Amino acid sequence: MSDTGASEELGALSARARAHALLRIRGWAAAVAILPAAVAVVLLVAGAQGLAVGSGWDTARWAVTALAVVVLLLAAVVAVAIVRARPAVSPTIPLPERAAPDLYRLVRDLADRLGVPAPSAIALTPDCDSWLEDRTHPSARPAPGTGPDAAGHSGGRSRRRVQAAPVLVIGSPFLWWMRVAELRAVLAPVVAGTGPAAHPDIAAARRFVRGLDGAVADAAAPVPGPLAGLRRVPRAFVGRIARLLLRSCRGHAAEMERSVAAAASVRAQGVDYGLRIVAQEQVGLAYAGWDRLLTRVALPAWRMGRWPSRLDAGVVSALTELSRRDRLADGFTSRLGERPACDLLEEPGAADEAASLLAARLFHGGPARPGPDWSPVDWQQYPEEVVDRKWRTEAARLHRVLDSMAPAPSSPPPAHSARPDPAGKPTGKPTGKPAGTAVAATEPAPATTDQAPDGFHGPGDARAHPDAPSRPAACPVDAGMPTLARVVEHLAGRTGGGEELAAGISAAVAREEAAAQQHRAGDTSSPAGAPAGPGGDVLDPWGPDPLPLFPLQPPRTGTELLADHVAAMVCCAAVDTAGAAPGLDWLDGPALLIDGERRADLGSPVLSLVEDGDAEPLRSWLASIGVRTDKPVRLV
Repeated sequence: MSDTGASEELGALSARARAHALLRIRGWAAAVAILPAAVAVVLLVAGAQGLAVGSGWDTARWAVTALAVVVLLLAAVVAVAIVRARPAVSPTIPLPERAAPDLYRLVRDLADRLGVPAPSAIALTPDCDSWLEDRTHPSARPAPGTGPDAAGHSGGRSRRRVQAAPVLVIGSPFLWWMRVAELRAVLAPVVAGTGPAAHPDIAAARRFVRGLDGAVADAAAPVPGPLAGLRRVPRAFVGRIARLLLRSCRGHAAEMERSVAAAASVRAQGVDYGLRIVAQEQVGLAYAGWDRLLTRVALPAWRMGRWPSRLDAGVVSALTELSRRDRLADGFTSRLGERPACDLLEEPGAADEAASLLAARLFHGGPARPGPDWSPVDWQQYPEEVVDRKWRTEAARLHRVLDSMAPAPSSPPPAHSARPDPAGKPTGKPTGKPAGTAVAATEPAPATTDQAPDGFHGPGDARAHPDAPSRPAACPVDAGMPTLARVVEHLAGRTGGGEELAAGISAAVAREEAAAQQHRAGDTSSPAGAPAGPGGDVLDPWGPDPLPLFPLQPPRTGTELLADHVAAMVCCAAVDTAGAAPGLDWLDGPALLIDGERRADLGSPVLSLVEDGDAEPLRSWLASIGVRTDKPVRLV
């Protein structure tokens, strides 16, 4: 026997040994449950044969019999709860064979070469990983009318467990970045895992562990409806027993899965082993590009109520940009001339859109269906519909908080305000608009304006009053004007005002996110809208768990929010007064373009202003590109 065959056999033997250990734990638990019944039978038989007579033996006999009945009933309840417990199922996009016949053909050919059963189905996940998942439990199968084959299954969902090979889950970014040969090499050790999964002992041990895990999760889930506290008692009892058994199984289950993975890896060495070493580099590169794309590019769009509908295609652009910047990635883009793995799909665009929507739901908590407040956006529209709108929305929020922080006037303002004459005295002439004074917190300033800076008329605007002189840049700014100078002077001359402004922005962002969450919850409960994908809402099996399930970033601090809002205000002023333009950087997200070139040096001057109150670096930066801080900006 070769070394490879011996290693594979050792891995398989180790996995089966661990599976037997898990099954022994299950047997011990059953033995403990039937032990009182066995003692009761012995006492009853002894009494019938006249070996144990007397009042003491009769009392013991009936007490043990009653205890045995109670223990057997409790054991039956626990066993039924574990068997019926819904195991954890990863949220995925089902990919029927008619949607990817070439991909199914590739996987079956790979299984034939490895000598293992082919996976029963293929699904996509918006992540850079691939694995096998057991979905033989009845709760893991789609309900009637929601699956891809709903037309042929009009009956109710069967409660019988089906005997089938596991489902192959493939990370959707792999299909767009990898070539066909690379994908086959990466999937070889994953598909090889169907061989150990078909062994009866390993399959039974996995079902036992997954049932315990599902029972623990069911016990921790909230119980709705009346008498919730009383109905929670049996769940808590089952959960306690399942948690005790799961703690006993933890070490054996982990070692069993390691042995299964080792045996599958050894079996896959005979298929494209050299190419798999090269393909593993692409796995790490794809993971890095996917993480940057989600956190820097997709997350700002999700916060704006838009979801990029071609995230997987964006991975290719992000990694191509990375190879252009990083010399370590040189040569990676030379592979792009080969056939991409996404060509194995009949409709790559539809699969990309479904995976993009699921990514938004998993990592941000977006709605399950598109709607007026949750619409897709193409990469060509991203700069105008996401970047520019993000900047102007944050600038409007910044000025609303500034308005609410200003002291309220001691008396109601007049219907018109007086403007100063060149000598500095009020003329008493009405301006036709309310004065640009601070707005009280009880009457916040309007959040939007539909006029561009060139059409903005307000206090201190020379076009509103032709006889008034133009204001020099060093002149104090009006309190109510949405200008960059107002923000800079507030932060540069603050005495604790920066912390107050950061706290106000944090509170405003929290209120808006809470309102958006309530709105999404209302949309989820309504039946209107199309299903999110070929299988409906793929997060239905997760129940009422809070979303997002996998947050991308921790909550931003007040200082970080303030820096983002000040940078957005600077970008708005640059776009409106210096001819700049919003742009998209595939690795860093929203970008400010000056003469077609990205300016990445804005962060340091903004942090100097926000953290230290030093406005000179920002003023120098603004002067270098010709931004006018005294001009009002257009808000959204």
